[in-house]
Amino acid sequence: MVSFPNAKINLGLNIVGKRADDYHNLESCFYSVPWQDALEILPSEKFQLTFSGIEIPGKHNDNLCVRVYTSLAKEFKLPPVQIHLHKNIPIGAGLGGGSSDAAFTIKTLNKLFRLNLSDETMEEYVKPLGSDCAFFINNKPVFAYDKGDRFEEININLRGKILVIIYPGIHISTKEAYNGIKPQRSAISIKEILLMDKRRWKDQLKNDFEMELFKIYPELDVIKNTLYQLGAFYASMSGSGSAIYGLFENEAIVSSVFSGSFPPEYKVMSAIL
Repeated sequence: MVSFPNAKINLGLNIVGKRADDYHNLESCFYSVPWQDALEILPSEKFQLTFSGIEIPGKHNDNLCVRVYTSLAKEFKLPPVQIHLHKNIPIGAGLGGGSSDAAFTIKTLNKLFRLNLSDETMEEYVKPLGSDCAFFINNKPVFAYDKGDRFEEININLRGKILVIIYPGIHISTKEAYNGIKPQRSAISIKEILLMDKRRWKDQLKNDFEMELFKIYPELDVIKNTLYQLGAFYASMSGSGSAIYGLFENEAIVSSVFSGSFPPEYKVMSAIL
C-alpha cells in the first residue's frame, strides 16, 4: 500500500511561553502543501525498513515510521511488514516531513490491517512522537496552540494561490532554533491577522524564529526579500526553518523565480494550492 506524506507551512508562528516541562507554548496556523515523500508498506516475512532519496540520519530504530509500527504491532499483534520511504521533503527545513511520515504510517497501517482506529485515536498515538505529528492525520488547516499539538479549526483558504518554497540546504535543529527565543505573546493573535486582507500579512504575520536565525544565516533573509521583490504578497520562514516560502497571486510572475533569481544549488518547489 502506497501513500504520499505531504509537507506543511506555518502561517505565522509566535512563541508565547516556556512550559514547566521545558517545552514551549506556541501559536501558529498549519497549512498542508503538496511537497511529498512516498511511503510504501507491504506485508513481509520479516520486518524491513529501506530508504531512497534524501539521506536520513540516525538509527533505524529511532525512525518515526518504525516507532509507529512497533507501537501498533505490540498492541495489535501485527505481522511483519516491509516499509520503504522515499524521502523528498528536506530534513531540518521546518516543513514537518518527518512528522508527516509518522502520521501516514499509522494511517496506512490502519487501512492495511483494518484496525478501525478513529482519527482521534491515531492522533493520540503520534502526539508523543512530535508536536505537529497529529496535524497530518486530518491534514486540514488548523490554528495550533500549546506545544503545537492542540488544534482549532480555522477558516483560511489559499486555494488558487501560487506557492514557491526555497530550500537553501541548511539544516536547522529544533534546539538551535530555540536558542535565541524570548517567549512573548503577540499584541494581535494569529487568528485575527489571518482574517485580515492578505496584503496586510506582510506587516502583521510574523515567525518568531526569524529574528535570531536570520542573524546566523543572513542568506535566509536574502531569500525572503527576493521573494517579495519577485511579487509575493506574503513570504516567511516555515516553522523553525530553513525553508522560506512565498505566496503569489499570479502564476506568470512565478516563472521569474526559475530564471536565475536563486543559486542553482538551492532546491525550489512551486505548486498551485
